[in-house]
Amino acid sequence: MTFKNTVLAACLVALAPLASGCTMGGPGSGAQQDVVDRSTLALQEILNSTQSKDVVDTLRSSRAVIICPQVFKAGFILGGSGGNCVLMARAAAGSWSDPAFMTIGSGSIGAQAGIQDAEVLIMIMNDHALNAVMRNHFKIGGDASLAFATVGAGVGGATTTALRADIVTFSRTRGLYAGVSIEGSVLSPDTDSDVAYYGQPFNGPQIVVQMMANNPGANPLRATLSQYGG
Repeated sequence: MTFKNTVLAACLVALAPLASGCTMGGPGSGAQQDVVDRSTLALQEILNSTQSKDVVDTLRSSRAVIICPQVFKAGFILGGSGGNCVLMARAAAGSWSDPAFMTIGSGSIGAQAGIQDAEVLIMIMNDHALNAVMRNHFKIGGDASLAFATVGAGVGGATTTALRADIVTFSRTRGLYAGVSIEGSVLSPDTDSDVAYYGQPFNGPQIVVQMMANNPGANPLRATLSQYGG
């Protein structure tokens, strides 16, 4: 086997779990409820982590959040990442909407090696950013009209507020990966999952802005956001 074929084989082996991890499963709300439940656990783990103060301070000022309970990234020369996420927005009284489903994914070429999965929290600070995120195929870091910041990498909560960031990200990673980053990843609405979870063809704005949808299975996640995010 040539070196080139060895590299390609290694990529296929590394990225196989990523491809399966991005599959939501068959119709029905079971797979979607699993994403919601894992998002609740991921949010609790992030907010109870050693850097939780910066995250909580930013969350309390946020307009909406995207929670990705497992973004799996793997690669050897060729790389890629993917996962399932939920988007939720704050109501006027401080409560939170039910979740709209999204996917996150990216591909890259360059000097990289390793396998890693991460819990990712994306805090959306204003309506301008929320509207941008709800468009099809939103690329993180790809909109020049939006300012991005990262909590937990030398940028504290007070600093990000001073910078007036539109979107603030935080990730809690496991495993080893050279240069892991969600910048350049693409967020896309998962309308099939929305329909499966709510039983009606609601879209993202109807769920998180107009708050037309409700599934009691999301109540623990909404309660966790209310507890920490105020």
